[in-house]
Amino acid sequence: MDITPIMIKMIKEAHGHHHDINHFMKVHSFARTIGLKENLPQELQDTLELAAIVHDIACPLCREKYGNTLGKYQEQEGMILTRTFLEEFALPEEMVERIVYLVGHHHTLNQIDGIDYQILIEADYLVNADESQYPIQAIQNMYDQVFKTATGKQLLEYIYLKKDI
Repeated sequence: MDITPIMIKMIKEAHGHHHDINHFMKVHSFARTIGLKENLPQELQDTLELAAIVHDIACPLCREKYGNTLGKYQEQEGMILTRTFLEEFALPEEMVERIVYLVGHHHTLNQIDGIDYQILIEADYLVNADESQYPIQAIQNMYDQVFKTATGKQLLEYIYLKKDI
C-alpha cells in the first residue's frame, strides 16, 4: 500500500508545526522498523504504519481547545478526527476501525490487545523518551513492564540503556 498520500495530507494538516511533523515521522519510522522486523502480515503492517502517521492527529485541536496535548484529550478527540481524515482514501472499513481504535488508545497502556497496538506504544515511547528527556529509571520501567517485542526492547536498549545484546 502506498501510504505517501496519507503522510503528505498529515504534514499539510500540521500547518507547519515542525515538532508535530517530526514526531509522527519518527514514530512512523520506528513502527515500520519494528513491524517489519517482527514479521507482521502486510495488512497489519499497513494498519500499524497508518496509525503511526495519524496517532497524534488531535494535537493541534487539543492545544487550541484545552491548552495542552494531554494523552486523554488526544485519545478522545483523535478518534473522531481520524475517521474524518481517512474518509477520502478508500481504505477497508476494518482497517479504518482499527486505526481509529489505535489512535483512541495510544496513551492507554493497560488495554493492549494486539501486536499493532503494542508496536505503536513502543514506537511512540521510543520517540517520547528522547523528546521529553525521560529519566533512565522511567525508561527501564517501561522496558521491564510494557515493552514486549524483541525489536522494541532491542531498540530501547541500544538507544537509551546502552546495552549490547
